Amino acid sequence: MNWLKKFMLGRYGPDQLSFVLLIVAVFISILSRFLNSQILAILYIVTIGVVIYRMFSKDLSKRYQENVKFLNKWNYIKGKVNGKFNRIKGLKDYKYFKCVNCKQTLRVPRGKGKISITCPKCKTVMAKKS
Repeated sequence: MNWLKKFMLGRYGPDQLSFVLLIVAVFISILSRFLNSQILAILYIVTIGVVIYRMFSKDLSKRYQENVKFLNKWNYIKGKVNGKFNRIKGLKDYKYFKCVNCKQTLRVPRGKGKISITCPKCKTVMAKKS
């Protein structure tokens, strides 16, 4: 095991982008088996090659920057999806409105009757039924 530590010294190793690429490669491999597609099989090999290249690369700063770009996009998408799930979960207890002035999404409790809603962003007051 000591030889592996020496070999990997100064190399980038696995990161989140490599892990996602590996999952994509497995998915492509399974898909290529079901569809019997040579193009998908080649794409699988290329994806595995990219993962191996990234893991054994000695250009640490470049691989780090690639991972940071990936994580920025990933966290943006993850935040949007989590926001949609939270909104769907909250439909039972809350009602959602858009501000007529600034288009900010406002959340108010259900079952309160006619209420006055003040937008926290632009301070516009609206009367809505919750």
